[in-house]
Amino acid sequence: MSLSSRLRKGITRRRVIAGSVVLVLVAGLVGWAVWPSTPGWTATDQRITVRSGPGGDQPVELDTRFYLPRDRSGRVPAVLLAHGFGGTKDSVSDDAQSLAERGYAVLTWTAQGFGRSTGQIHLDSPDYEVKDAQRLLDWLAARPEVRLDAAGDPRVGVVGGSYGGGLALLLAGQDPRVDAIVPSITWNDLTKVFLPQSADPTTATGVFKKGWAGLYFGNGAAVGQSALGGGTGEDAGAGGGAGATDPACGRFAADVCQAYLQLATTGKPDAATLALLRRSSPATVLDKIKAPTLLIQGEVDTLFPLSEADANAKGIAATGTPVRVAWFTGGHDGGAGPQTDQDRVKFLTVQWLDHYVKGEGDAPKNSFTYSRVAGFSALDRGLVTNGYSTDTYPGMTGTGSTQVSLAGSAQPIANPPNGNPGALSSLPGAGGRLSELLGGIAGDIPGQFATFESTPVTSAIEVAGAPTVRLRAASPTGEATVFVKLYDVDESGAETLSAGLVAPVRLTGLPASIDQAHEVTVTLPAIVRRIDSGHTVRVVVATSDQAFLTPAQPTVYTVQVGGAITLPTVVGTPIANPQTIWRYVLAGLLVAIVLGLAVVLLVRRRLRRRRHDEVVAEFAETPLVVRDLRKAYSDGFVAVEEISFTVERGQVVGLLGPNGAGKTTTLRVLMGLTMPTGGDALVFGHRLSPGAPILSRVGALVEGPGFLPHLSGLDNLKAYWRATGRPESDAHFEEALEIAGLGDSVHRKTRKYSHGMRQRLAIAQAMLGLPELLVLDEPTDGLDPPQIAEMRRVLRRYATDGRAVLVSSHLLAEVEQTCTHAVVVNKGRIVASGPVDEIVGESPSVLLDVSDVPAASRVLQGLGVRSVTPDGPSGLIVDVNGTARAEVVASLVRAGVDVDRVVPRRRLEDAFLALVGDNSRGSGDR
Repeated sequence: MSLSSRLRKGITRRRVIAGSVVLVLVAGLVGWAVWPSTPGWTATDQRITVRSGPGGDQPVELDTRFYLPRDRSGRVPAVLLAHGFGGTKDSVSDDAQSLAERGYAVLTWTAQGFGRSTGQIHLDSPDYEVKDAQRLLDWLAARPEVRLDAAGDPRVGVVGGSYGGGLALLLAGQDPRVDAIVPSITWNDLTKVFLPQSADPTTATGVFKKGWAGLYFGNGAAVGQSALGGGTGEDAGAGGGAGATDPACGRFAADVCQAYLQLATTGKPDAATLALLRRSSPATVLDKIKAPTLLIQGEVDTLFPLSEADANAKGIAATGTPVRVAWFTGGHDGGAGPQTDQDRVKFLTVQWLDHYVKGEGDAPKNSFTYSRVAGFSALDRGLVTNGYSTDTYPGMTGTGSTQVSLAGSAQPIANPPNGNPGALSSLPGAGGRLSELLGGIAGDIPGQFATFESTPVTSAIEVAGAPTVRLRAASPTGEATVFVKLYDVDESGAETLSAGLVAPVRLTGLPASIDQAHEVTVTLPAIVRRIDSGHTVRVVVATSDQAFLTPAQPTVYTVQVGGAITLPTVVGTPIANPQTIWRYVLAGLLVAIVLGLAVVLLVRRRLRRRRHDEVVAEFAETPLVVRDLRKAYSDGFVAVEEISFTVERGQVVGLLGPNGAGKTTTLRVLMGLTMPTGGDALVFGHRLSPGAPILSRVGALVEGPGFLPHLSGLDNLKAYWRATGRPESDAHFEEALEIAGLGDSVHRKTRKYSHGMRQRLAIAQAMLGLPELLVLDEPTDGLDPPQIAEMRRVLRRYATDGRAVLVSSHLLAEVEQTCTHAVVVNKGRIVASGPVDEIVGESPSVLLDVSDVPAASRVLQGLGVRSVTPDGPSGLIVDVNGTARAEVVASLVRAGVDVDRVVPRRRLEDAFLALVGDNSRGSGDR
């Protein structure tokens, strides 16, 4: 070994050692940082009996958990932490632990009617659930660990979301001992929640929100798992549930059950239903709330929209009580929002409690904060948000407004019988994500909606609040129920309905003619959205919506929207997204890990680069050479045992095998999508690795097509080619489009393509640039027979002029008619390879054309052949079972049966089955 070689080897060895040492040190530091430690809290479970009901004489057992800071000196302030509808004390355990570690005594409980608590569900009734919470305040006041303001008066804040948020408001309005509250994603008035009316002047009742009401009632009746802001419910029968219940009502109280059944049946509440909903509404006690209030409301919420928090804020602030409002990018339809927004909400909650309950820190300066989804994180691929604040709360009308002109004449729209078919704008729990779930397709039904649209806006509009629009309507019945929606439409025509929010409008006293109709102002749900420059604003008026109950009688309305829509705007001051320190520490550790790994990987890359840059001269003109390929996984599964084959210029090679044989894994290795654990693959003499430059000479369709749904087929092809960085003149788009055979459909958006159309477009994409080696996995999947026949011709023609094709398919008849050569794989090994004709080999069967099929069948069965199968009006397929063909023909002629044709009958399928038998892993390729 030369001196220079020794020096290089020594330097490489020292670099590897240095990188390894860095990695070990970083791993040790991370281990120290995340090593399990004693939690900063303790918790005890117990059942607390309270007296409930109007007279306070109904005993209820509540399943509770009490958290205390582990390290505390003296008495500490308390937090009463309530769960959401359908949840239990376990639903809020993470928040309880965080608050306890911060120095609070935290009491959580399962509300009566849920989980292991007894009693029935009364919808946060002042006589039941609210009175239960008052008795829990008494319990806290008796605890020696809890700080007191006076005898029997604990120093306490109340925090809760959804059902728990409503409880926090109602409790603060009923018990002056509450020192601060943080209700989130909750309601102001249940009559307006379940019977919303978006027009002014209002009618006696709004439009019944049947989707959410049904989900609430069904969830409470079943007392099972819930998606309504409260995690996982417990078995009602475990540990003292309500016992036998009415199957129609579950654990709902009788009056609540009757109210739902009456409203769901008629869509219009009677006096008793209105009184019950009103009784469980914070709107009735806002003037009595003296506890400083932080109202957190979700922007993605078709159950409790932003207007509910707005009404609460105005009612509480009117008495001089400190109020702060925070809007965030979550809600009942959007989970908890992106991580950055979760952190912001937690920060605001703790800041509020620390100041008003613990007595630490300055009072929050800004009365209003809000956030907007700003894009995606490059690190975790999740959504990120931008936060803003203002000194004063702007309400639903914003601090400014923008008028956007709308075009469109009066239009007739049909109300379907019983609301069927109904438009789909939102689903309970998924409204904000419905556009994604539907693949961007709007849920409006043709004939049932009218459209009024603007020209493209010339500058971005930062909408924050409730847009308004003027509406005229006419109806032959004198009444109309319609749904007004605001879409943001981008340059490609893709439309987005913000958070799935719609404005239900029920109008009465309407004329039959639109010319005699009066304008009403419709207030749409409040949103926070940036409408970018170049986008258009589209207002849709529809007659049906699956989330609401609509008139059963079919009819036709006429609607007209005024000349403009008013979009409220807010100019806020950007704020940082508060993060806890440990996240920054962890981020720093991750950076250190990445740097350490980068050192090691850089060394490995340098060691391997020379090997991959080498060209094996003897295969420099051979499209593909696979040598002793092996692929095993860490769990011990071996997808490819040992495979070797060659694809020469001018060949169309079929890769065949049963499910699990290793075909797809082999193709993934060939495309550089995964690394082999043994052997290699050479393309024109170059070893393959992920991102290898030689891959530019290969076109492929592996594991199905993937296209941008909002682009046309042609635009998708052009976008793909631009990403390669090669000149457009080298793409050969005309040849590719001819291959695709999509005609004018190539100009349609791919989200409207059938599976077969997407497959043909994917094949055209693989052929862009006319690559010298084409690799296709199941190319005829989704194609009809004429398209399959055309594909045969395309592949054979493509292999001319020195190009080559490798195709994997389970359609053996197509492979037999298309391919010049075949490679048969079974259990990760090659069991046969070579020209298709050689693999098919000598036939054990013959095809006969005879003059009398029944007579021929009788003669042949007498000869002792294995089988005789009719094939058309004059054909027979005969497995001769060793009988000489000459004897078969002679016997038929002697019996008076004319024989017109004798053809050997062996197909590739026969050879394939003979080679692999019934052996199949049955687990699919990996």
